[in-house]
Amino acid sequence: MEAERPPLPPFTNLEDAARKVRLAEDAWNSRDPERVSLAYTPDCVWRNRAEFIEGRAAIVSFLTGKWQRELDYRLIKEIWAFRENRIAVRFAYEWHDDRGQWFRSYGNENWEFAPNGLMARRIASINDLPIAESERKFHWPSGRRPEDHPGLNALGL
Repeated sequence: MEAERPPLPPFTNLEDAARKVRLAEDAWNSRDPERVSLAYTPDCVWRNRAEFIEGRAAIVSFLTGKWQRELDYRLIKEIWAFRENRIAVRFAYEWHDDRGQWFRSYGNENWEFAPNGLMARRIASINDLPIAESERKFHWPSGRRPEDHPGLNALGL
């Protein structure tokens, strides 16, 4: 039996839903595939762009490859909508490839949660925009985004 991962559905207030989003952002900014995978059910189903992924082992493998290619990754997620056991978020992240080309990747995700608060389904649509290093907006040390760093709205994204 998997442990509960609060906040738990149903999501009936903005505070709980936004907390769930921030916890996900923090985990992804750790760039630790094992840590991230623990937020998902063992049989979680993903669509990430045009790739279909099922289960924690596949999530770990996918994220390991992702963060080997997407260097100096920094992510901001913001809640878009929530209801019952679902949350929709929009996000942007910045990263560069091994040639030094920077990108800002924009997207949205639809999440569905099991009663214990683990995510059972993640559907992500993402687009990449090449940017100059001088256009970067996410400037914090590797890891968790500081509380005082602006979010997407404040950055005009």
